[in-house]
Amino acid sequence: MTGLDQLHALLEQSDNMVFFGGAGVSTESGIPDFRSVDGLYHTHYRYPPETILSHSFFEAHPDEFYTFYRDKMLCLDAKPNAAHKALAALEQKGKLRAVITQNIDGLHQKAGSRKVLELHGSIYRNYCTRCHTFYLPETVRDSAGVPVCSCGGIIKPDVVLYEECLNEGVLEEAVWHISRADVLLVGGTSLAVYPAAGLLQYYSGKHLVLINKSQTPADDSADLLLHESIGKALAPFCNE
Repeated sequence: MTGLDQLHALLEQSDNMVFFGGAGVSTESGIPDFRSVDGLYHTHYRYPPETILSHSFFEAHPDEFYTFYRDKMLCLDAKPNAAHKALAALEQKGKLRAVITQNIDGLHQKAGSRKVLELHGSIYRNYCTRCHTFYLPETVRDSAGVPVCSCGGIIKPDVVLYEECLNEGVLEEAVWHISRADVLLVGGTSLAVYPAAGLLQYYSGKHLVLINKSQTPADDSADLLLHESIGKALAPFCNE
């Protein structure tokens, strides 16, 4: 039995799964990741992406932050791929209890997933830093330079930048789901970004499944390890 066969048998048998994913889930939708050879860390701007996507840089250089953000992060036209659709289908079948994602693109929701915990926020939520008025992402996309609220405050996307803390409520709920799952599917993540990567320590269920094209620090702990495209691995579970 191949690794994919083992995965599909496990998904058929299980009804208490949680999925934890990262940038690799969305690369098949055309959204660049941060650490691959073709990722954002290998593009060229005046500053490295790690610097641009920091809280202090946003405060000091909002104009350059937004140039990068609109160009590389605000992917409003991206479509869900086979992985997103399969996870939504597994939830609809009562097998998957939650999707925990490091991505900010909203593609899990577009695919139909209902229980999505966004560790790093979402491009679809934007707030004035002064009066907290909510703005749609199109406001940010269509504005020139730094988007400004009617009150004069700068509009900031509700995404977690470097130097910022994760939402404690979302983090606690993610821990709750992971600690109660029988099967934890981990896909499309290098498990290099903390504190998100540290969530695996709360898992004590029956089967830890890792699906990632490259090696991760948790490979030796996996009950099932697939160095594979996550879209290919999960495609048989799409509702299409």
